[in-house]
Order: sequence, then C-alpha cells, then structure tokens
Amino acid sequence: MKKIFALALACAMSVSLLAGCGNGGNSNSGEEDSTGAQSGTLTVSLSASPSKLDPIHYSGSYEAQIINQVCDRVVEYNDALSEYVPSLATSWTVSEDGVTYVFQIRQGVHFQNTEYAKGREMTAEDVAYSLNRSAQHSDNNRLAMLDKAEVTGDWEVTCTLKGANASFLTVLTDAGNSIVAKEEVEGWGDNFGYNLSGTGAFYLDKFELDEQAVLSANKDYWLGQPALEKLVFKIITDPNQAANALQTGAVDLATMLQGEAINTVQNAGNGIELLKVEALKINYIRFNAQKGPTADPLVRKALIEAVDLDAVRKALYQYDEVKAGYLPLPFTSWGYDASLESMVPSYNVEDAKKLLAEAGYGDGFEITINVSNTEERKTLAAMLQGYWSQIGVKANVSVNEWGTFSDTVCSGNSDVYAMSWTWYPDPYFFLNKLFSSVETTAIGNGAGYVNDYVEQELTLAYEATAQEERTEHYKNAMEQIMKDYTGIYYANPYDMYGISSRVQDFTPRADGTLKFVESEDGETIARNVSVVD
Repeated sequence: MKKIFALALACAMSVSLLAGCGNGGNSNSGEEDSTGAQSGTLTVSLSASPSKLDPIHYSGSYEAQIINQVCDRVVEYNDALSEYVPSLATSWTVSEDGVTYVFQIRQGVHFQNTEYAKGREMTAEDVAYSLNRSAQHSDNNRLAMLDKAEVTGDWEVTCTLKGANASFLTVLTDAGNSIVAKEEVEGWGDNFGYNLSGTGAFYLDKFELDEQAVLSANKDYWLGQPALEKLVFKIITDPNQAANALQTGAVDLATMLQGEAINTVQNAGNGIELLKVEALKINYIRFNAQKGPTADPLVRKALIEAVDLDAVRKALYQYDEVKAGYLPLPFTSWGYDASLESMVPSYNVEDAKKLLAEAGYGDGFEITINVSNTEERKTLAAMLQGYWSQIGVKANVSVNEWGTFSDTVCSGNSDVYAMSWTWYPDPYFFLNKLFSSVETTAIGNGAGYVNDYVEQELTLAYEATAQEERTEHYKNAMEQIMKDYTGIYYANPYDMYGISSRVQDFTPRADGTLKFVESEDGETIARNVSVVD
C-alpha cells in the first residue's frame, strides 16, 4: 500500500443552486434590520430551480450545489482543483494495483439534528452505506466503478473497485457521493430529497418551488459555526432581473450573469463588483444518436453546417462572456487538444442541403429542440429554428423548467437539446460522462451515443495511471467523437458574478462551486464568508 494523502484537515463546502423542502431543525434566525432583511443573511440569485436533492437522483449543478452545502463527502478538492484534501476521511491509502482504497474516517462528526438521525455521531457504517447506495442506485452512474465499500475497522472503510480507475478520488468529491444517514433515507422514503440532511454547514430549512430556498446555519457543524445565519436563494431566471436585484439590494450575490446584465453590474457603482472566472464549462447542442433523422451522421453533419456559429455567439454573447468553443472539453482541461479544432464542419448551407438529400431527407423533416427556461437557451433555440428552416427542417421548440427538461433528456426522447456541462479538469468528467454507453440513461449522454472504439479508449484512459497515456487515449476518443458529428460544442463560458460590498471573503472557483466555509489547517477557519451592513 502506498500512502497518497494524509494531509491536515482541509474541507470545502459549496453552495449555489438549490431545491428541496423540509424542516431545518436549526432555525435560530438573526435580528432583522430596518429594511426587513435579516442580519447575517446572504441572498443569492439563481438562474433555475432544481428538483432532485437526493444525492443519488440529482441531475445537474442546480441540485449539486445545495447538496454540497447540506452534506459532506469523504474527500474534497482544494480551491485550485489540483489536489484532494480530507473531509470526512482524515487520510487514505491506495493499493499498488489501484483497485483498493482504505479510508480512515473522522471521529466526532455529527449528523444534523433532524427527524430521524437526531444529531447522532456519524460512523464508518454511514460512509459505507452511502457509497454502496450511490454505486448501486445512482441515476447517473456517479460511482459506477465501485464494487463494494466495507467497514474494516472501528473508523475505517475499504473501497474495492471493479478495476483500476484513476478518477475514483475525484468522483468521491461529487455531490452524488455525499454521506447521509440510513435512517433519514428510510424514514422519509421517496420524500428524502425534499427533506435532505447530512453533516454539512447548513440545514435545508425551506423551499418554495421556482421562488426561493432558505438554509439555516448548523451551529454544531464540525468545522465550527458558519459566519452566516442564513442563506437565501432567490430563483431569478432572467439575468437582467438578477442584476437589477443586486442594485436594489434584494440580492447580495448574482450568479450566471449574461448579456446586458454584465454591463449593468459593471456600471452599478455603490461598491458592486463584477467577478469574471475562466470556468470548466462547455455550452453545447446534442443530437439524438439512437432514433429519428438525427441517428444518421450525415443528418447531424448537415445540421451543424447549417448553423453560423460565429453569428450565434455574437448574438448570444455581446459582453465577452465566452470563448469560442470547438470540442467537448473546456480549454482549461488538461486533456484539451487544439489540433482537433479543425474537425468542426464549416458553415455551408448548400452543402448541408446536399447532405440531407444524400441521407434521404431531401424534403426535410420535423424535429423538436428541448431547452431549459433560461433566456440564453430560448434565444439559442429560436436561432436554430431559423437556420434549420433554410435547409427544410422544421424545428419545434419545447421550453421547460430544469426538472422536466432533464427528465426528457435522460429518457432518450429528445431529438435535439441544448445545455451546458461543468465539472473538474479531468477529461473523465466530460468525455466519459457525455459519451460512454453506460451514461445513455443519464443527463450526460441522453443523446444515446454509442461507439465501440470510443468506449474502448475511454476505458483505457481511466484505467491508465500515467497522465500522458491517459491524454493520448482521450485524444483518440475525442477524434472519433468529432468524426461522428455528435453535437455542436460552440462556447467555453466564463462564470460571471455580481457581488455586493456586503459580502466578505467570497472567492469563486473554476468548477462553479461557491464556497462559504473552508478550513485549511484543522484549527482555524481560513475563509468563512460573512456579510456586513
């Protein structure tokens, strides 16, 4: 066994987009000021309302952010996303063959004082239960490489993988692999996601669908009481409205700003600042690879050639919100290979018409574009309608809130869908999740793309231990993915935040998580976000 991380305590708790409902259990509220706002309350605008808070069922970053705040994981990433740091595990070892991981579990950590767990101490049994539950029941295969997790000591859990997987520790940082109490899961049954609880810094206190979510501080949190009494998340789908809310003081932190909202924040004054972060994110359009006209690669190529991507980016992003995108990886991933950019088909309407005729669709066809209810996605869908009409394709648009949208994609019943994807620098979290056959019932590969060669290269990539070898396998897979015209990967966005002068010690990260409590040495809180009046 070789020791890989026995570091001093470091933990990252993150929040951003929420869903859920339920009873917080720690509802000591701060004093109200003269405006009715609560002292010690941070209000954040969010661009969509999540729907699935049970870690094994969540489908996107919206759910992940509140899960990360309410629950802890075994390990976390540091701010730079460059190394793993302890959380509910204090240290761990990995076998030479990369198959067996042994974790030492932190003592003295308690679940929140909720309906069934009632504040009891977390144990190694809870860790094993949660990881096995994820491995066996995750809707999105978030721990598919785990064979079993076993309690092998009073405060020890051993994880045995199905085979070597270089991404295992990174996977453990995912919200889907949060540690929960078995009695809470069983006690709430299907309603657990609406009554989520864990060992985290904040209780899930109240949720009003499409309106707001409220979290209350866990004053018995193992890293120490958060500086915030409450987090209030206002669901504001229009970024211009979010920017206006920041100006009026209705929110303190505006996330996912776009378009004119960026200009509004830049010129707001009164101590309001615009923060711009190069994100690990891609914006893309995917085509159903299993059924309908888009199952034919010639049709997919025609649909790509019919769209003027430069014009799309210019229309959608007028304030330097993105870099032009080409590949299904962000530029900031270590697997990005610029030599593949030339594989993107050029804008050519006449050639697109010829390709459709060659595929047997000279008279066109009818499809549906599925998007979530953000202004950017709705505008994009309208533009696609116009471009594709020029080659005889009638595109209907279906706009839904995130939960319905994600369910449609996961079902494999979407002809075309547009969304974004963000995760970690490891290409596994983009290429394996977006193109592996095991993800065809998940939000990542709802397009149903399957290619045996790609599958082989993706598998070899995560089985390899040397990064150079992994990079080569990912390049091979990505080259085939581009040859199959799987989608349009048109933008690498920046994360844009508007922040009030009330907010102290806030630092965004490239993976999009918003950290409110952090410790770096086990003794003192290095950053504990607060608000001042």
